[in-house]
Amino acid sequence: MTAPRTVSIFGATGSIGCSTLDLIGRDPDAYEVLALTAGCDVAKLAAAAITHNAKLAVVADARCYGDLKDVLAGTGIEAAAGEGALIEAALMGADWTMAAIVGLAGLAPTLAAVKQGRTVALANKEALVAAGDVMMAAVQESAATLLPVDSEHNAIFQCLDGGCIDRVRKITLTASGGPFRTKSLDEMRAVTPDQALKHPNWTMGRKITIDSATMMNKGLEYIEAHHLFPVGLDRLAILVHPQSVIHSMVEFVDCSTLAQLGSPDMRIPIANTLAWPDRMATPCQPLDLATIGKLEFEAPDEVRFPAIRLAREAIQRGGSAPAILNAANEVAVAAFLDGKVTFLDIAAIVEAVLDRSNVAPVRSLDDVKAADAAARAKAAQLAEGMTV
Repeated sequence: MTAPRTVSIFGATGSIGCSTLDLIGRDPDAYEVLALTAGCDVAKLAAAAITHNAKLAVVADARCYGDLKDVLAGTGIEAAAGEGALIEAALMGADWTMAAIVGLAGLAPTLAAVKQGRTVALANKEALVAAGDVMMAAVQESAATLLPVDSEHNAIFQCLDGGCIDRVRKITLTASGGPFRTKSLDEMRAVTPDQALKHPNWTMGRKITIDSATMMNKGLEYIEAHHLFPVGLDRLAILVHPQSVIHSMVEFVDCSTLAQLGSPDMRIPIANTLAWPDRMATPCQPLDLATIGKLEFEAPDEVRFPAIRLAREAIQRGGSAPAILNAANEVAVAAFLDGKVTFLDIAAIVEAVLDRSNVAPVRSLDDVKAADAAARAKAAQLAEGMTV
C-alpha cells in the first residue's frame, strides 16, 4: 500500500484552500495533512484542521492565537501564530504544498516551501509578480517542482506536457473580459463595487474579482507567465474569450496549436497539481460544448483596460517595477471597494505610482518589501486626494 502523501495548505480558509480541502476530503486515505494556515479566521481554520486531522494550525495574525489555541484544546492539533510560525510550517517539508496566501504575506512562506525542494502548487500571484526573479532562482537552486494553479498557467502547463519550451512559437493567455467587456469608458466611470464584484463566469475572492473587471488580473498573469514559461515577451499574448472555456493556448513552431478546455471551476487546475504527474477524478461539471454552442474571441482593448499595458511595461522595466505595480493596485482596489475612488481611478493610480517611483534591482525579499511599502504609501496618498 502506498504511503499517504503529506500536504500543507497555506491560505486554507480562502476559496483556493477550501477547494483543495474539498478534493483531499474525497480521498482522505491518500493524504496526510501536516499544516493548515489562515489569516485570522479561527473558526473556519479550526474546523478544517479537526476535519482533516492536521498536525498544525497557524494564524498569521498573532492576536488570534489565544482563540485558536482555546478552540483546538484537547484535539492534539498544535496551534501557532505569526509570520515566523508560517515559515516554520513551510519547513515541515510536506510532499506537496498549496501556496494560496493572498498578498505579500505569502512570499516568505512560499519561498521557504520552495527551498525544501519538494512540490509547490502556486496560487499566490505575488510570489512571481513581485518577486519572480528571487522565487525562480530558489526553484532552480533547490530543484523544487513548481506547479501553477491559476487556470491559465495550469492550462499552459498541460499543453506543454513536458515538451521543450524552445519549440513554442506563441503562448496565449485567455481572458473573460470581466463584467464590463462591452462597456464604454463613460459607462465604466459610474461603475459601483457591487457591479464590479459580479463576475460573469467565475466565483472568486473580492480583490481578484475586481482585478478581473479591470483586467489587471490578466496583466499580473502575463508577468507570471513571463517567469514560468520564458519564451520572451514577444511570444506572450492575451486574447479575450468571454465564455472562459479555453483557458490558454500554446502554438508550436509547426503552427500546431494546443488548447486546454474545461468548466470554470478552480478544482480542475488544483486537482491537476495535486495528482501530478497522474490525474484524479473531480466532482466538477463536465464540459458540454453542444450546450455552450459557440466560442468567441476578440483582441483586448488597452484603451478601456490599460492595466494590460501597465503590466507589460512593468515587466519590460524589470527590477522592482512589477512589485510597485502590484502594491499600487492592491491599495487602489481597496480604495475602490471602500468607495473612496472610482473604478477608472484604479488604473490611473497604478500608472501614476509607476511613473513617480524609482525602479531598483530586486535581489531579496527585503528589496521586494521596500518597493512594496514605498508604492503603497504613494498609492494611498493619491487615493486620498481623489473624490468620488
